[in-house]
Amino acid sequence: MSAAVETTKTTSRLQIAIGGMQCSFCRQSVEHALRQVPGVSFASVNLAHEEALLEYDGAAATPERVTETLRSLGYTIRDRERLRAFVQAEEELDQERRRLLTAALLSGVGLVMMATGWLDLPIAGPWQAITMALVAALVVFLLGGRFLAMALAALRRGILNQHVLLTFSALGAFTAGLVGLRVPSFPAADFFGAASWLMTYHILSSYVAGLVRTRASQAVRKLLELQPATAWVVRGGETVEVPLAEIEVGETVRVRPGERIPLDGEVTEGVAGVDESMVTGEPLPVTKAPGAAVIAGSLDTDGMLLTRVTKPAGESFVARVAREVEAAKALKPAILILVERILLVYVPTVLGIAAAALIGWIVAGAVSGASYELRALYAALSVLVMGYPCALGMATPLALIRGGGEAAQRGILVRSAEAFQMLKGVRAVVFDKTGTLTQGKPRVLGEIPAALLATAAALEQFSRHPLAVAIVNEAQARGLALADIDDFREAPGRGVSGLLHGERVLAGSPQFLAENAIALPQQARAGLPQGATLVGVARDGALLGLIPLGDEARPEAEAVIRTLARRGIESIMVTGDNRGAAEALAARLGIRRVRAEALPADKADYIRARQKEGLQLAMVGDGINDAPALMQADVGIAFDAGTDIAVESADAVVMNHALGAIPDLIAIGGRSYAKTAQNLAIAFAFNGIGIPLAATGLLHPVWAMLAMAMSVSAVLANSFGAGLVKGGSS
Repeated sequence: MSAAVETTKTTSRLQIAIGGMQCSFCRQSVEHALRQVPGVSFASVNLAHEEALLEYDGAAATPERVTETLRSLGYTIRDRERLRAFVQAEEELDQERRRLLTAALLSGVGLVMMATGWLDLPIAGPWQAITMALVAALVVFLLGGRFLAMALAALRRGILNQHVLLTFSALGAFTAGLVGLRVPSFPAADFFGAASWLMTYHILSSYVAGLVRTRASQAVRKLLELQPATAWVVRGGETVEVPLAEIEVGETVRVRPGERIPLDGEVTEGVAGVDESMVTGEPLPVTKAPGAAVIAGSLDTDGMLLTRVTKPAGESFVARVAREVEAAKALKPAILILVERILLVYVPTVLGIAAAALIGWIVAGAVSGASYELRALYAALSVLVMGYPCALGMATPLALIRGGGEAAQRGILVRSAEAFQMLKGVRAVVFDKTGTLTQGKPRVLGEIPAALLATAAALEQFSRHPLAVAIVNEAQARGLALADIDDFREAPGRGVSGLLHGERVLAGSPQFLAENAIALPQQARAGLPQGATLVGVARDGALLGLIPLGDEARPEAEAVIRTLARRGIESIMVTGDNRGAAEALAARLGIRRVRAEALPADKADYIRARQKEGLQLAMVGDGINDAPALMQADVGIAFDAGTDIAVESADAVVMNHALGAIPDLIAIGGRSYAKTAQNLAIAFAFNGIGIPLAATGLLHPVWAMLAMAMSVSAVLANSFGAGLVKGGSS
């Protein structure tokens, strides 16, 4: 599927993945063309994620008509299945790379031929111009043919973009070269050279833009490929592996310890602790027994379950969140970069100046009686060449490559230029709690008497439950010897029991102790950490003590919060965890604003409300329940160990769960924005000086081409000169 369609009683909504977009010019062109399709009432294009979202009247517009419009503009329609779309993007980049290398080789040959004429070498002559004509024809019409077709399609719809400007420049120079073949002493070869080099630089600009997005997508693709796409289904008395999309409601799915629940369902057999932290934000497992509902994406920790599927793959909790994220991704407005407003009038202005120069010098010649035809031609073509926005279009992608390389050295994958643009203005960072500010797994809290811990660990060493693992790990860390246990029994998700030196001992939840007639007096809870989960230990019917467990803060969390505060950036916690645990952690870390017990939609609503107050913020999370908020935030930041939906929703992905990389990312964003501003200043300086000079007719188009090449070189030097950071794009 290359597009997703949702239909209501009045309108249909179409979400479509688009390939081949380069810069803000492309976004504006696509939106303009889509809004011209009869029946389309709304169109929004997100350049960073290369997606469009449309609302249309199905009677007047159809998905086929929309996709045909995009194809006629020269863009490709990508498969919306994310991994196949990544493969398509790589293939497109390979084609662009081959096109660029071929164009550069041919233009290099042309440059040599032009040099023979400048130096008046013996081989210069008629063959020089003919060879240059052949080179220019191959580069402009064969290698650059798709850009000419895109320009023609844009002109039909009244769209003036960078392809249109290129077409006027390249075809104008090529036509002047053809005329020059019949006019003595006319520098035809130079005009052919200008045409070929213009197209080569345009191909270079297209390749750089594609490289930035494809490299970021490639890194995310590697993360997403780790996610399973099948489940084990009981059919005809046998258990078979089946793709999720082929599993029907009512079928029975087997889930073993350590596996994720594949689809929403209801437990029909078995008891197990299920970790729902990726969905609900609660860090500790919930006991699931027959009749209990289970959520797709949650983790079976310690027992085999058979579940009856209650919702198909497309309607599961995970799928619903994914759809919300996809829609938000396409709707999320493209960030207004520094050059955006100027681009709206740039092409018409350049074309207008070129036309004015051409007509002005012809009129001046007619009035004065002088022959200004050649000067008029020089003026018009030089304006078009100088005005070609190659350096302008590459200013932001090159700054992103520079910033992306610097971020990559710190283990951060940045997916869009918009993220760098927005990071500079971030004044608050919203953190999820579980797995983000905390370890994401339970640990023993406080100092527990060695005898109590050793007794509990002797029992728990035979269980896979996360609380049992935490108790055993703590005992081993303290070097405690674990005694042998006889007659071990486990009530999955509740507790364990066994014989220790001939005496019956138990360890489990307060409910498990109550089921075994073990009294739990209120004073036993005195002095225990607020919000902790308790595991009681008893011997021969008497309580020995309680072991508190909780999700501890990451060692670097407090330092990260302090660093952000020193830079004037507020830290906010929004979590699905209970209020007591959330407020206790916030107090320890120095976080003043807390929103606890928040559902996925609540998190996104909270961020939206803060944005309406004028607060520009970033969101950091890793769970399915964080995905809508990550997309709603001005900058979404996920961890590589998070769910695929969270990773795909984010603008930046932090590797190795390095929480300390968050302040680094914000600082890099500020530097990248400054580099973008410098690049744009350089590009505009060349154009601002060069275009008026070109309009005088005193500037040969070849020198205009060299000046344009110098502007690109200056932008490259500024991006990768002093303080060059290796590592390429993100």
